[in-house]
Amino acid sequence: MTDPFMLTVDDAGGEGPLAGLRLAVKDLFDLAGTPTGAGNPRWPETHEVPEADAEAVALLRAAGARVAGKTVTDELAWSLNGSNAHYGTPENPAAPGHVPGGSSSGSASAVALGLADIGLGTDTGGSIRVPASYCGLFGLRPTHGRVSLAGAVPLAPSFDTAGILARDAATLRLAMDVLLGEPREAAPVTRVLVPQDIWGEISQDTKRAVMPAVEALGLEIDTAPFFGERLSAEVSSLEAARVAYATLQAWESWQTHGAWIAQAQPEFGLGVAARFQNASKLTAADTEAPAQVRAKVAVLVRERVPEGTVLAMPAAPGPAPRVGEIPDREAIVRLTCIAGLSGAPGMAVPAGTAADLPVGLQLVAAPGGDETLLALADHTGSDIL
Repeated sequence: MTDPFMLTVDDAGGEGPLAGLRLAVKDLFDLAGTPTGAGNPRWPETHEVPEADAEAVALLRAAGARVAGKTVTDELAWSLNGSNAHYGTPENPAAPGHVPGGSSSGSASAVALGLADIGLGTDTGGSIRVPASYCGLFGLRPTHGRVSLAGAVPLAPSFDTAGILARDAATLRLAMDVLLGEPREAAPVTRVLVPQDIWGEISQDTKRAVMPAVEALGLEIDTAPFFGERLSAEVSSLEAARVAYATLQAWESWQTHGAWIAQAQPEFGLGVAARFQNASKLTAADTEAPAQVRAKVAVLVRERVPEGTVLAMPAAPGPAPRVGEIPDREAIVRLTCIAGLSGAPGMAVPAGTAADLPVGLQLVAAPGGDETLLALADHTGSDIL
């Protein structure tokens, strides 16, 4: 296990709603005068030191937050585990000896350790929601495009989002209000979807840990299948969604970083190296069918998750794996891909424990429903979770 910080920063902070709160910045976001590392030592060797803060960092600083430092991230943000081949595995105090989850690993670790109050991270395929679940934190992946990613290293731009990790719902709300900008009215929630075709894939231990948090919401529970007959595939519809997400993300990731990889020849850890190698073989034709699935999922979310409804499922299939274990990446992405494919906001909240380790509940609203999720966290976080 390693310290979550790549470097610490002497920042006095300022006045505003976040005054006195310490901010941990994932090392994908620019800090003026500080190299951006992106989780790989070759990146700062081949990129200029930024002259300005990333927009999200600038907004949080302007609201009074004090930057505590830059934190470890998985390489180019393409992992969900939290182990970096170059910089180690940040500590998970909620599950000693277990990974913190990635790729916002350092930000989650710093917040869980009490070294920061706000963890700025990114979520492409679950990189805020999974660490939140593993570390017993609150975390929000916002609606795609609502929070600026200017000055942040991209991975798959049509999926990338920037959001917050925090130890409590109130701090999550304070920081996200700053990043979201002009507030939107939060729709009252009366119904929660607990689809049998999604929950049927969850282990009994995780169900027993998470379901009481769903029931404690006090909402009408709808267990009807989420996908039904709407997606045709030889495998389950949830699996079809995962495959579509994985293919499109890989394609975009290679379009984003392929030229740099070919020129800079970075050394990657085994998992990240394999994913980029596989991504390099994809063609535009390979994305045609996945793009159709993505469009169907987006329509399905609009139909099944209207105002007043949220979709509930675990934020991860189970608690954090032990350091050195190979995680079931496919099982994780089945639970995180719906928000990514539809551009919807997803929030992870602490729900309970399985095998004495934290597990989180994930709530997904329709695109634009960020304030609805935050209001739900405000209402329920201190009472039931």
